[in-house]
Amino acid sequence: MQARQFQDLARFGGTARGGAAWRAQLWWLFQAVFVLPTPQYMFAWRRFALVLFGAKIGRRVLIRPGVRVTCPWNLTMGDYVWIGDNVTLYSVAEISIGSHSCVSQESYLCAGTHDYRDVTFPFVSAPIKVAGECWIAARVFVGPGVEIGHAAVIGAGSIVTTNVDAETIVTGNPAKLVGRRTPAPP
Repeated sequence: MQARQFQDLARFGGTARGGAAWRAQLWWLFQAVFVLPTPQYMFAWRRFALVLFGAKIGRRVLIRPGVRVTCPWNLTMGDYVWIGDNVTLYSVAEISIGSHSCVSQESYLCAGTHDYRDVTFPFVSAPIKVAGECWIAARVFVGPGVEIGHAAVIGAGSIVTTNVDAETIVTGNPAKLVGRRTPAPP
């Protein structure tokens, strides 16, 4: 009995990055040599490098060492955003992060995947939108097409594959509602 074929990578058509392949290769080389090895205090340099390659970045954004961005031309950040050490922004589709939001260390925002139902395993991308005043804690995975509402909190180590409502706290794998975010009394 012959097994059914579910995946034929010989027929894979490649990925879309919203730009020419040479541009992506130039960015990856530039990032590896001039961005990733920079010391902690070089926030302005990392912002400049991303803007040089097309990112839209607001005022006083702090990007820590080791942050990897796949396609900076698909990245938008508001004012006072914090991106922690070793975060990956797999921006094969737009990733937008609203003002005063924090993405903590080693989190992975992934705007691309594959359609496993199609034998050619085509690449699929969908934007990720993080509203303002959100906190994505350490080692969180956010999948393609996810929208995180204003002031939401995602607990450490969570896997987020569906939208998160504003002012909620979610945690777990898959992330589930565990509470509401309320401001501290004045």
